[in-house]
Amino acid sequence: MTETSRPARIDGPRHLLAAGSYSLGGLRRLWLETAFRHELAGGAMAAALLALRGAERWEMAVFAVLFLLLIAVEALNTAIEVLVDRVSPGWSEAARDAKDLGSLAVLCVLAGNALFLILALL
Repeated sequence: MTETSRPARIDGPRHLLAAGSYSLGGLRRLWLETAFRHELAGGAMAAALLALRGAERWEMAVFAVLFLLLIAVEALNTAIEVLVDRVSPGWSEAARDAKDLGSLAVLCVLAGNALFLILALL
C-alpha cells in the first residue's frame, strides 16, 4: 500500500461546503453499485404505488424515512466492502464475515421497507 499525504484540515464555514462535497462524492461512488441502482428503481416503484393508492402524508413520510435509511445502510455496506477489499485483497474468513454482516444489515432494512409497503397497500 502506498501512503499519500493527508490533505489540509478545513475549518469554519468552509467545512460545511466541504462536507456537502464529500457527501456528493459518496453518492457518485454509490451510483456505481448495481444494488443501489436497483434499490432506487424499487423505491421509485414503491412510491408510485403508494401515490396511486392515495397514501396519506404520514405513510409517504414513513416510507421516505425508511427508504433513506436503506440508502444510508447501503452506503455503509459499500464502505465496508471497499475497506475489506483494500486491507484483505485475498480471501479470508474475517473479510467474508464483514461483507456478509453488511449484506445482512441491508437485507434487514429492505425487509422493513417491504413490510411497511405491504401494510400500507393493504
